[in-house]
Amino acid sequence: VQLQASGGGLVQAGGSLRLSCSTSVGTLAYRAIGWFRQAPGKERDGVLCITRSGYRTSYADSVKGRFTISRDNTNNTVYLQMNNLKPDDTAVYYCAADQMRLTQQCSRDKTSYVFWGQGTQVTVSS
Repeated sequence: VQLQASGGGLVQAGGSLRLSCSTSVGTLAYRAIGWFRQAPGKERDGVLCITRSGYRTSYADSVKGRFTISRDNTNNTVYLQMNNLKPDDTAVYYCAADQMRLTQQCSRDKTSYVFWGQGTQVTVSS
């Protein structure tokens, strides 16, 4: 699976962006997907994740009420809608895919994921 994250950019505080995670090789179906972010000099942290069917999600407290994760398995894409962005959200955002599973589970722990995209930069100005 080769993941591509896109949609990053420069936005003012309070603005919105939608990131996409897609693959041209392999499929995202039956895989939990996670979004992670890494600011300069900091660890890569799990932001949200979604189970293979999309029925369950998990959000970090810092983004609850502002970020939403969703998926379109028909189009092999997972989305991260980010609203009310803050300067602290500035980071490189990565999507990651788990191995195929039959169970409905996802994790915001980066060690749970096998495949990683290249990252897309999100910069929020104050």
